[in-house]
Amino acid sequence: MNVVLHVWRQQRASTAADFAQDGRMVRYELDGISADMSFLEMLDVLNERLQQKGEEPVAFDHDCREGICGSCGVVINGEPHGPERGTTACQLHMRSFANGAEIYVEPWRARAFPVVKDLVVDRSAFDRVVQAGAFVSVNTGAPQDANCLPVPKADADRAFDAATCIGCGACVAACKNASAMLFVGAKVSHFVHLPQGRVERETRARNLVAAMDQEGFGNCTNQYECEAACPKEIPVRVIAELNREYLRSKVLEAPPSQKRVGGDG
Repeated sequence: MNVVLHVWRQQRASTAADFAQDGRMVRYELDGISADMSFLEMLDVLNERLQQKGEEPVAFDHDCREGICGSCGVVINGEPHGPERGTTACQLHMRSFANGAEIYVEPWRARAFPVVKDLVVDRSAFDRVVQAGAFVSVNTGAPQDANCLPVPKADADRAFDAATCIGCGACVAACKNASAMLFVGAKVSHFVHLPQGRVERETRARNLVAAMDQEGFGNCTNQYECEAACPKEIPVRVIAELNREYLRSKVLEAPPSQKRVGGDG
């Protein structure tokens, strides 16, 4: 099959002030592409041909190519990771596109994810959010047998649903506000449904939200683009759980004179 690629090329690393101002779309025509190739294999072919002509290859992130690391994130025809739902860019195949298709490939567009070069963005903001409290730090002693720590199946299922987050940033790229609340909600939901995580639940929600705001991510407006773009299909209920946990933490943090015991008075 033949395709026409329009790829964002950017040599200089951007900043929060000019994250979309230093590059341009470059048109490439590719022929002889197998429909069974993955999207990244197609980019490999493009780069091989560019190098044969003495041109600089397109920089893009990748690692596992098995849909589990999240580093392959690019916007394809306006959709993070491309048109297939629940699929990372590395697991997207060229048979998802028509012969002769024009395909636009861009990096994430978010001030918290500045472009490093071409399709590569700096996602270290997510790392700093995780470092603010998306872990269990209390001393739990020696490991216990799994059967000695009963967890209701419904809670375990909800925790595992959230734990599938791979931190790719598609939720941020899909949101008009570049909100990271699906990502942060997944971290909170993962721990709040497990007994080991409930020990630090008050400080976790508060610290993660503060870190998210400090990194410059936007707010949620409940339009659910994040859920639609998430390659692991994490449900937006984790955002509701994040809001609930944050509110709970703020109430418990308030002085006794500001706490309501009950009633409408």
